[in-house]
Amino acid sequence: MFYGRATPKIDEKGRFFLPAKFRDQLASGLVMAPFYDHCLAIYPMATFTALAERAASWPASVSRVRDYQRELAGDADDQVPDKQGRVRIPSYLREYAQLGDEVLVRGALERVELWNPQVYAERHAASQEAYANMDDQIWPEA
Repeated sequence: MFYGRATPKIDEKGRFFLPAKFRDQLASGLVMAPFYDHCLAIYPMATFTALAERAASWPASVSRVRDYQRELAGDADDQVPDKQGRVRIPSYLREYAQLGDEVLVRGALERVELWNPQVYAERHAASQEAYANMDDQIWPEA
């Protein structure tokens, strides 16, 4: 499980330091992929594999399924963090997430999300009231 946040710098090679609390779970390999809302998702290799296997079992005759499969796999990048805990964000993923020289790294339970800090701040501010009122939608009374 991933939780918490950090705001590391992105170096000239497109690398950033994974927060120490996430490193052990990602040390053996990870997959970075575009995610909703113009952020990136980092999954442990096993989590991504399970997600991809589930998506591969869906009928490719459905156009939305094909679109999802393409988005999930087509721009995904697998890698192993270096000995210092750095991960490289490919340029096409930096562009998708509008990342500059800083990244907001947020735990999101089964994944880590990478955000442009300003984009996240705007999204977070806009969603606060909805978050405060979503209990009934997520956990309806039995």
